[in-house]
Amino acid sequence: MSSFAKAISPAVREIRILCCQTGPASAGTRQFITSHYPTLKQHNPDLPILIRQAQGTPARIFARFERGQEKHVEVEGLSSSDVASRISQLLNLS
Repeated sequence: MSSFAKAISPAVREIRILCCQTGPASAGTRQFITSHYPTLKQHNPDLPILIRQAQGTPARIFARFERGQEKHVEVEGLSSSDVASRISQLLNLS
């Protein structure tokens, strides 16, 4: 069962996923979006999840928390499962 098959803490205000739409280093991130986004959004319908793709952009995930605090993780070159693991760590879902 995916760790994304449950509601995320209300302290998380926004998730931003940045990646390159064609680069091989962002392939795992694109696969993560394809496979996990529907479940993530289904269980968190009011949480803004922004996906930004631009040529040459390194794959990164940002999370904005209460009081404007932001954290991010680099996911360049990681597989889809590694990206999911890094996001779980970022959002403290483990």
